Amino acid sequence: MTESDEGSKHTSTRAVIVALLANIGVAAAKLVGFLLTGSSSLVAEFAHSVADTGNQVVLLVGKQRSQQRADLLHPFGYGAYRFLGGFLVAEILFGLGAVFSIYEGVEKLINPHPLDYLPVAFVILAVTIALESWSLRTAVGAANQERENAGWLRFVRATRVPELAVLLLEDSGALLGLGFALIALVLTAITGSTVFDAAGSLAIGLLLGMNSVILGTEMVSLLVGESASDLQLKAVEVALAGTEGIERVVHLRAVHVAPEELLLGAKVIFDPVLTVNQAAVVVDEAEVAIRAAVPSATWVYIEPGIP
Repeated sequence: MTESDEGSKHTSTRAVIVALLANIGVAAAKLVGFLLTGSSSLVAEFAHSVADTGNQVVLLVGKQRSQQRADLLHPFGYGAYRFLGGFLVAEILFGLGAVFSIYEGVEKLINPHPLDYLPVAFVILAVTIALESWSLRTAVGAANQERENAGWLRFVRATRVPELAVLLLEDSGALLGLGFALIALVLTAITGSTVFDAAGSLAIGLLLGMNSVILGTEMVSLLVGESASDLQLKAVEVALAGTEGIERVVHLRAVHVAPEELLLGAKVIFDPVLTVNQAAVVVDEAEVAIRAAVPSATWVYIEPGIP
């Protein structure tokens, strides 16, 4: 793994740890707020933060497991554990948080009860907004190192680093959920009706459900195996074409087996005057050129085609 890839991995790990610390504090604050006020929006937000805290734990475990060395059973390593971690976050933690929040909102509609200590709830929301903003700022800083000029939605869909996709959706969703909770509590304070508080819980549940669908779709795509980017494929083609002894590239395939690791296969036409030994030397030179152009090309296989 290259120094650049290591830097990317350490940056995403730092973002996960910051998010974990922030969400522990946020969850504690929301729980206190719910116990004092009885607000459905706050208990939904508490469930949201518990889910987010679980997210970070799952991501960290996935990263730790992904660092195991390749062996006979898994010859291309364990890097896909990071994709699996992102999928579990999407389908289990986000999903459970959505179900709980929607249930709490429906229950509040059926059995309404007045809220207490609303000023405390507003103070807690202000603190949690500050903590979530810190976490989102860290995630954005990590993503900006890879995002280049891509829009945020496009980046989430295109990135092969699952931790960044999870954190960006999680933290932006958390701030939006806090906005729903704040609006719900303000309307409840003004009107005295707890319907708005229940509606806030339902909105938070739907938000979590939407995040679950978006993230789950992206993680399934990564688990199935996503191709290298167009820029990476072009760089490999240029490296092959520039290797003396290779006349042209017949076809090229490259798939991510981990966020920073590619499995690459190419069929090329060799100069027909080359001997077998000379062709083997050309293959070695081509592999060096490919890895210089695309450092994440961990496994490279080149086979001859018929002119």
